[in-house]
Order: sequence, then C-alpha cells, then structure tokens
Amino acid sequence: MEMIQSKNGANIRLTEERWFHITEEHSEMAGYYFEVLETVESPEAIYQGGTGECIAIKEIEAGKYIVVIYREVSKEDGFIITAFLTRRKKQLERRKKLWPL
Repeated sequence: MEMIQSKNGANIRLTEERWFHITEEHSEMAGYYFEVLETVESPEAIYQGGTGECIAIKEIEAGKYIVVIYREVSKEDGFIITAFLTRRKKQLERRKKLWPL
C-alpha cells in the first residue's frame, strides 16, 4: 500500500485492492501506477466531485489527462477511489474548482 499527501495535506492511500480495481476496469491504466500517485500529490487542478470526493487531473501528453478520484476523510486518512485517462478536460472544468483557486 502506497501513502501520499494531497494538496490539502491529507494522507491518501492507494491499496492493492483499489489498484486491482482500477486496472481491471480501465486496463489502459496498467502502466500508470506512479503517475496516479503523482497526480494526487502534484495535480494540474482539483475539482469537486458530486458526493464530496476530489477529482485531480494532470496532463501526461498533449491533450491526454490522468483523472484520479479520491476522498479525504480527515487529515490522517483518505483513499483513491478510481483513476482513468481522458481527453475530455472541458467536461471536468464545468465542476467547481477546488485548487488552484
């Protein structure tokens, strides 16, 4: 299990179970383990999810983004829910921006 810090200073974990889920549901993510962690630690932007989760994005190549959805339960505990690749940045930008303001 990997533990990283979000921009809010919360400890965010990526468990083996979640990584398995991510790569099973989104097989194209298999080679992006460290990029997923890096997206939470150093995102390009963070948007608000529909039920309190955070949506971090980072461009990995021209027009292609990693999207990581995670939840901050407290400063000591948080977890990655899922991650995927997208080219549809405009859809994410419709959400409330949490960082940077």
